Amino acid sequence: MPTTPCPSGSVRSAAVVNEDIRELWQRSGGRLSPEDEEEYQRLLVEWAAATGGGARSAA
Repeated sequence: MPTTPCPSGSVRSAAVVNEDIRELWQRSGGRLSPEDEEEYQRLLVEWAAATGGGARSAA
């Protein structure tokens, strides 16, 4: 079940976003479809905003 962002630019807590990420991985069986990958990327950006951090690139 896809999640929807909070209205008016309000920020969900990192814990809530993290739970959505965990649920996404669980329901996908560890293999993300292209649609799931888009949702995952959106959730990562939202999680970074909730933690006050920026997006980090893999080194």
